[in-house]
Amino acid sequence: MIDALRETQVWLLAAVLLLGAAAKAVDRTAQGPAVLLPVRLRQPFTRLHAALEAVLAAGLMVLSGAAGEVVRAATAALFAVALVALLRLRRRDPELGCGCFGGLSTEPVGWRSLTRCALFLGAAAATVGLPGSGWAALADATPRHGALLAVEAAVVAALSPEIREAWRRLRSPVPCALREVSRGRMLRRLRASGEWRERRHLLVSTEPADTWRHACWWLARFPGRDGERSVDVVFAVEVSGRRPEVRALVADAAVGAVDAGGTG
Repeated sequence: MIDALRETQVWLLAAVLLLGAAAKAVDRTAQGPAVLLPVRLRQPFTRLHAALEAVLAAGLMVLSGAAGEVVRAATAALFAVALVALLRLRRRDPELGCGCFGGLSTEPVGWRSLTRCALFLGAAAATVGLPGSGWAALADATPRHGALLAVEAAVVAALSPEIREAWRRLRSPVPCALREVSRGRMLRRLRASGEWRERRHLLVSTEPADTWRHACWWLARFPGRDGERSVDVVFAVEVSGRRPEVRALVADAAVGAVDAGGTG
């Protein structure tokens, strides 16, 4: 019974770490313990944290022996540090979310997030000393393993406000005017459009001089030349939709608009 319980912790932790890594990788808000750092370090820290969680998740499942022990000990250390960081975050700003699952972790740090982190810390500590990998245990899994995992997953779900937040977002998607977008993604959409290809020859630089949001549009201004004239080439990229519309306008830098176009 005890051995089965310890083995199920490996699967639970691997799943939690992978979900956390995926959520942090797509999040641009840098919530949670990242806010304890200077602003310039928050995004790099979040990306590094996501990468570390993904590596540990993979290690828990595939490594055994001494290497597996290192990964299991590192996982326990990660959750110990996370628990301390959450306590500090709660004291510093009680209204901030834990950031455990990226932008879904919006509920202020409270007893549920602290209890969940402590539970994961205990689960990670329980895996130290296991002889095999997660995959090896999975290959020999019994109904008892499944029952134990189901019970623990239910406990974790009860301690996870992110599930309710995810369901709320699925039922009521964020309006496009309020939707967060990354600069890199919008530039990729722009550079794949016909409007970009049509006006590319006018641009002095392929990097925008300025970018801004207006309702459901992301706009970028590029310096350009049209013959002897200095112009501004402004592109507008629709934020939502699988095939977002792209519009373009070429304006004389001193006088006004001289050409406009758009794609459906």
